[in-house]
Amino acid sequence: MPRLSEVIAALENLWPAERAESWDAVGTVVGDPGQQVSRVLFAVDPVQEVVDEAVHLGADLLVTHHPLYLRGTTTVAASTFKGRVVHTLIKNDIALHVAHTNADTADPGVSDALAGALDVRVVGPLVPDPTDPAGRRGLGRVCELDHPLPLREFAARAAERLPATAQGIRVAGDPEAPVRTVAVSGGSGDSLFDHVRAAGVDAFLTADLRHHPASEARAHSPLALLDAAHWATEWPWCELAASQLDEISDRHGWGLRVHVSTTVTDPWTAHAASAPTLPSGATRAPSDPTAGAPN
Repeated sequence: MPRLSEVIAALENLWPAERAESWDAVGTVVGDPGQQVSRVLFAVDPVQEVVDEAVHLGADLLVTHHPLYLRGTTTVAASTFKGRVVHTLIKNDIALHVAHTNADTADPGVSDALAGALDVRVVGPLVPDPTDPAGRRGLGRVCELDHPLPLREFAARAAERLPATAQGIRVAGDPEAPVRTVAVSGGSGDSLFDHVRAAGVDAFLTADLRHHPASEARAHSPLALLDAAHWATEWPWCELAASQLDEISDRHGWGLRVHVSTTVTDPWTAHAASAPTLPSGATRAPSDPTAGAPN
């Protein structure tokens, strides 16, 4: 069995810490470099439910996309929920390693996994990394469909292929508009609208779209928007990352058992659909009486 330091070195080769954003907190949070590793669990969030899953699984290493401590702290007391995570990990000899924005821009990275889940072909990065001479790394991906689909059908594909969440997929745009090209970005993507418009795509699928940026984006152009749950857009990376570590394990003869968490950590747990009525005095486009309503 490899030592933790050997496995971490392999992970750092996939997602170098120096490629993370300056505000980010990536790398090893908990763990003894000399401990042996036989079982690894990948997940999006380092929350107690996932840590409990790691304990039940008998994992020696938990790799998450989101950091445990993105900002500084003065305590890891078990009376706090993050402190309880730290205590549970240490008591059960489970290391924690984080790959966040360094995994977002990797080749392949978070948005490649999202594109793969949606069965669209990656053309290149949405925001290229200027330090990559090959032009493959960067934030988000510009993609093509094998054949055009109406927006409503592409949204249905996304709802079917991404992990199920209470939110589902919110859509802005003409349901019958053809989608031939799409930009995708795992996680919060409404800071990327300038790049999406410059890419000239028909649609943009991401998460956490806020009212004003989305409204302004729609006013700028007929760009269609698809807003998925943050967790759902990043979970496919766990499967990609697990397969990458599996390949490394096979190459080195480590015999690691690599797993992907099945715990849904999206914070939203229910969805109540709006009634098909309008506030007094409001109007709706006649082409689609339910356009924009939750499904």
